[in-house]
Amino acid sequence: MRLPTYLLDQLAPSAADPRPVLLAVAGPTAVGKTALTVALAKQLGTEIISADSRQFFREMSIGTAKPTAEEMQGVPHHFVDSHSITQEYSAGRFAADADALLARLFARHAVVIATGGSGLYLQALTDGLDELPAVPAAVRQQLQHELQTLGLPPLVAELARTDPTAYARLDLQNHQRVLRALEITRGTGRPFSSFHKGPAAVAATAAGRPFRVVKVALSRDREALYQRIDQRVVQMLDTGLLAEVEALLPFRHHQALQTVGYQELFGYLDGHYDYAEAVRLLQRNTRHYAKRQLTWLRRDAAYAWVELDNG
Repeated sequence: MRLPTYLLDQLAPSAADPRPVLLAVAGPTAVGKTALTVALAKQLGTEIISADSRQFFREMSIGTAKPTAEEMQGVPHHFVDSHSITQEYSAGRFAADADALLARLFARHAVVIATGGSGLYLQALTDGLDELPAVPAAVRQQLQHELQTLGLPPLVAELARTDPTAYARLDLQNHQRVLRALEITRGTGRPFSSFHKGPAAVAATAAGRPFRVVKVALSRDREALYQRIDQRVVQMLDTGLLAEVEALLPFRHHQALQTVGYQELFGYLDGHYDYAEAVRLLQRNTRHYAKRQLTWLRRDAAYAWVELDNG
């Protein structure tokens, strides 16, 4: 498992642009990012920055498919187990922390790898974040009230009507992301997605940085990917995912737990359905999540796509 030669050639410094390189490796869950980036880091003698918004937290390991020490093969992985679930950690804070770390890593490496399935966090690091306008607190409070009284589905339906672009990109099971998009849309009268940086702004950000970015997205045949996802869910359950979720019950309100892999088992523990249904939902929702990840990545033309074999 390796990158094509033409992509590896892009990692070499040139007279035209001698800056070090941040290699961003993205892709849907279970596609094989860990195996490829570890092999590549060993080949290049470098280190890895995890841009996975849930692998930061020490208490979340099985449900996040956090790489084990054996899978890391001695390659340093930064921002894995770096925080406690009791700490809030945003994409903006991560980008600032990762930028500071990169300044140190580039002092000894010509290439550093960043990888993860959280598109927003990887984008924050590679392109910077969109500048969003302030909105009245009353808008936020009304949305919170609607979430508590009506639930998430009506809000997701509103997002689909008012901002189809954001609807296609966001993790629709993450209520905070949905609420944030609707907060901007309602508060400004403009779709949330209209505030995203355009290509010119992204290019300007990239040109002013002390490193350049090479973006690679991994994919597989859809049926093969879905089979890997189903197998991963079974493996997670076999290695103790349910016990991990039970231990996290006191923190279930945390944003990182409003996601696939945890919500389905919270529902089982609450008695809403049986274990077999929880497994079915876990597999189905993870497949849907992978589809949304691919949708997010395909909107960025800077990614070079690499099709992995089905082994």
